[in-house]
Amino acid sequence: MSRHFTLKSACILVLQALALIAHAEETTPQVETVTVLGTGQSRQVQNITRNDMTKVAPGTSPLKTLDKLPGVSFQSADPFGAYEWSTRFSIRGFNQSQLGFTLDNVPLGDMSYGNNNGLHISRAISSENIGRVTLSQGAGSLSTASTSNLGGTVQFFSSDPTANFGFTGEQTIGSDNTSRTFARIDSGVLATGTKFYLSATRQRTNKTKGVGGQDQDQFNSKVVHDFGDNRISAFFNYSDRKEVDYQDMSLDMTRRLGYNWDNYAPDWQRAVNAANGIFTGGVNSLDDAYYMGSGLRKDSLAGATLRMKLSESADLKTTVYHHSNEGQGHWYTPYNASSPTMPISIRTTEYAISRDGLISDLNWDIGQHEISAGFWTERSNHTLTRNFYAASGPYDTNYFLSNPISTGFKQQFYTATTQMYLQDSMSMMDGAMKLNFGFKTPKVSIDATSLVGSRAAGSLTAKKTFLPQIGLNYNLSKNDELFASLSQNMRAYQPGVNGPFSQNQTSFNTSVTNIKPETSTTLDVGYRFKRNDIQGSVAIYHADFNDRLLNVANCPGIVGCPSTFVNVGKVATNGLEAVAIWSITPEFSWFNSFTYNDSKYKSNYLDGGIVAVEGKQVVDTPKVMFNTELSYETENWFTRVGGKFTDKRYYTYLNDAQVPSYWLSNLSVGYKQKSIGALKDVKIQFNVTNLLNKQYYSTIGSNGFATSDPNGTFATLLTGAPRQMFLSFSGKL
Repeated sequence: MSRHFTLKSACILVLQALALIAHAEETTPQVETVTVLGTGQSRQVQNITRNDMTKVAPGTSPLKTLDKLPGVSFQSADPFGAYEWSTRFSIRGFNQSQLGFTLDNVPLGDMSYGNNNGLHISRAISSENIGRVTLSQGAGSLSTASTSNLGGTVQFFSSDPTANFGFTGEQTIGSDNTSRTFARIDSGVLATGTKFYLSATRQRTNKTKGVGGQDQDQFNSKVVHDFGDNRISAFFNYSDRKEVDYQDMSLDMTRRLGYNWDNYAPDWQRAVNAANGIFTGGVNSLDDAYYMGSGLRKDSLAGATLRMKLSESADLKTTVYHHSNEGQGHWYTPYNASSPTMPISIRTTEYAISRDGLISDLNWDIGQHEISAGFWTERSNHTLTRNFYAASGPYDTNYFLSNPISTGFKQQFYTATTQMYLQDSMSMMDGAMKLNFGFKTPKVSIDATSLVGSRAAGSLTAKKTFLPQIGLNYNLSKNDELFASLSQNMRAYQPGVNGPFSQNQTSFNTSVTNIKPETSTTLDVGYRFKRNDIQGSVAIYHADFNDRLLNVANCPGIVGCPSTFVNVGKVATNGLEAVAIWSITPEFSWFNSFTYNDSKYKSNYLDGGIVAVEGKQVVDTPKVMFNTELSYETENWFTRVGGKFTDKRYYTYLNDAQVPSYWLSNLSVGYKQKSIGALKDVKIQFNVTNLLNKQYYSTIGSNGFATSDPNGTFATLLTGAPRQMFLSFSGKL
């Protein structure tokens, strides 16, 4: 296949495929309206179903499907939303590192790129095996295994093995030589009552600009065994991901070098010349481009859950899990020479994670009360290393390197986490009103050791003995309800590349007396409604974010100098969210969501002087977002076309540099048939991302955020992917 998958070639393939199955008669539409609202909840909750996830291009991150919900901002430089250096996910102005994520109750940490306590969902499980996703804006469940959920939680749930034996296959081809193959075999229910599935995924795709691939291989498995009223389930997932990076851009670079500028590869000599100070073609600095960058990650994630019915009114659920990770981030750096004659070396950041945990939850119904209690404990070992390797030419080095020529720093972290919670949910007024009250007690202790270099060592503990949550749900009628919640949460300190230990020892010793764990207090008040053809919700919220910690970049990201870690005090957020789904006819539905978010720093901070950020908008926080999506679906045909508006975003704390607002639209169209010969659930689907081929900045803050950038020279931006087209075929045996 050629590099560019054209609209003409795509249409020809679609028509040829449809011609093979056009003999199938279209039957009466039997399309169900999907409920995405958290009916009965005392807080703002929405759900994304499997039906939503099947309408996007296979391999698309489930985080990207959440982008249409109110309060959510998702950004990525690739069309799938899986390129981890670029993915940014925020809720109500709280960024990804201030949110909580779980898969089948197992914590995924904050899913950041340089992770120390988890992994990204794109590596944790193949998107085809996710059954549903639950988003909670503002206040997550007290039982969620997370110590970073200041602003909300995202819970992913894998699909169960099917009751019948079967084989599922899916093949996707598309732009930039994309090829994704997914295969899954389900055992069906065996004589023992056990059922399981095994699946394999292989994806290969080139970058949308420049040279290099973004490839991934995955293996997923899950087993479920029911015995009486009890169930035991277990999963094991493995991922091997290699992705070549895009060059981080600045506003100035875009003006000088163009929107499609990227790293030098495969032009090795130009990279060497630039490292020697010989610039050509509009380049005027070492940081305009490097030869290449890449990221490598290998992960194994396993979990087992036992659900036991202790009595008619009590049940116990216990989960144990293990996660191991090996990772390297490569950058060809002109700042460290390999030898007197070679001005470039390969700078790596190397990660290792080994963590084990136990989660247990007890639920007990006593009359009008539902008592919930539980605990979570985790022990994690994390090693972070900065190495330099010799570079000798334009060779393939996108593999795990060994035998460095020097080591910049090496740190080791041991993190112990414990969290307990207790909650009472009480039903009153014949079930018309529900009141819940509870609290949790998190404690996270970090012991850091510096093995090489001057990065910080020491100990930090973040703990709260009482973080309350209270909620109310009142049914005005069977189709109308009011809800309100008030909650407090804490974010623990982070070991690794982005936390307070990323400073040098002197700065750490100075700052540790002034920093406190970040905390938030969030108030939600809202209304949900449901009619025959329309459902929706409206919520207003206020959040006080105290002791916000900023990691201020002091140099270009490739240099990797110690950062400055400062407490900027309070952030205040006020906002409104609205969502509505209108079933116009049995075939047509129209989804709309609106977000207004005003998040501002409420105090200045000191960093060699007073930095006047009071009253400034929080970085990477659009004030206004609007999403609209029109869907058409019958028994055989379906299509979705939608667009989202994202307001301007600042990437400096002083708000003197920003990226403009933009609209982005996507299209999905397909044909499905329940059976064709021996094949079942046959589907052909055509997806177009960035339908109008809009040029825009997606990710901001890829190299952190700066205090000020009036000339637009800070390279911390990534451009969005151009229009991409994908054609998929799937079926079951």
